Amino acid sequence: MILSEKTIQIVKSTAPVLAEHGEAITQHFYQQMFSQNPELLDIFNATNQKTGRQQHALAAAVYGYAAHIDDLGALSAAVQRIAHKHASFNILPEHYPIVGKHLLEAVAHVLGDAATDEIVEAWTEAYGVLANIFIEVEEGIYRESETANGGWRGTREFHIAEKTKESELITSFVMEPVDGQPVPDFQPGQYIGIYLQPESSANRCIRQYSLSDAPNGQTYRISVKREGSGDTQGLISHYLHNNVNVGDVVELSPPSGDFYLDQRVESPVVLISGGVGQTPMLSMLNTLIGKRSTRQIHYVHSAINSQVHGFADHVHHLAEKHDNLSQTLFYDAPTEQCTGYDYSGPTDLNLIRDQIDLPDAHFYFCGPLGYMSMVSETLKGWNVPVERIHFEVFGPHKEI
Repeated sequence: MILSEKTIQIVKSTAPVLAEHGEAITQHFYQQMFSQNPELLDIFNATNQKTGRQQHALAAAVYGYAAHIDDLGALSAAVQRIAHKHASFNILPEHYPIVGKHLLEAVAHVLGDAATDEIVEAWTEAYGVLANIFIEVEEGIYRESETANGGWRGTREFHIAEKTKESELITSFVMEPVDGQPVPDFQPGQYIGIYLQPESSANRCIRQYSLSDAPNGQTYRISVKREGSGDTQGLISHYLHNNVNVGDVVELSPPSGDFYLDQRVESPVVLISGGVGQTPMLSMLNTLIGKRSTRQIHYVHSAINSQVHGFADHVHHLAEKHDNLSQTLFYDAPTEQCTGYDYSGPTDLNLIRDQIDLPDAHFYFCGPLGYMSMVSETLKGWNVPVERIHFEVFGPHKEI
């Protein structure tokens, strides 16, 4: 389906209005959709709803679509990123008409008389085109996952084979398929969706966690940080730490994600992480080491101190054994017991620019949003080309 020129002009002209009222529209959208379709609460992250992150992300996505309606190719990267998230939630074609109905009704409600029949009709047509794009892309992801060696579509049961405390905040879970069959390999940096329903929750909860080890065809490993405390504690992270043990069964969706290590090149690679953002970096690092890569690797990690720094010994031993791997550690607030770190205080990549700003180096980074913004701005300040800057945002995507 090709959008008419009239529709393109109407949608593009309304982009500034959506930018102004975007979050009011998305707030009304979610309220109405969940009240009339409560089964969808099994799909959407309730925490992101409460914090407003989901509403903000949707408002930004709708505005981005309107602003680029005459050049949809510019949105291809965003479509791929969102489609992979959708695939981990097992979003199906029948969900799109529900979303479309409530989104268009929210636009009409918030804009009031300004939402003329012409504008609503144009947005209805535009939404239909966008929905078809996502349905097609997501079907391709599902089909690829299903046809891979050991692959599947939807969810599959796994039991917890190992549970390991990595630090005061991080615990790893190794999961094996209940059916005893192989699991597909994944690209280092990708994530899986885990489906759980804690006793305290009225709804099923789905969370994405980066795979934290190299693919082995038999198991998957995630490493989960215990998030927050009290009223701000993460429901699922605490549930995993406190209630999920060896032998328990969970459901997983296949590996997804468009953030992963490019293994086709031999240029230097710089892996930069803050806190639990090291999980995809560990997968990349372990993959490179396991394949005996000769690429120059620099592993840069930031933690508060050694108590919360997971995998410290693992990376240290790898760096001792492999001449092409070097490591730099920043501790924000080291204690008297901390050893082995290189710098104390906030991370400043300029201190190690001579070690990591290498010709043709690719930079991969993950961590808290503020941390990633710092990394991104630093690399751009060094004039690193955008095609060599790669990052992952946990939760709803946000530009940095």
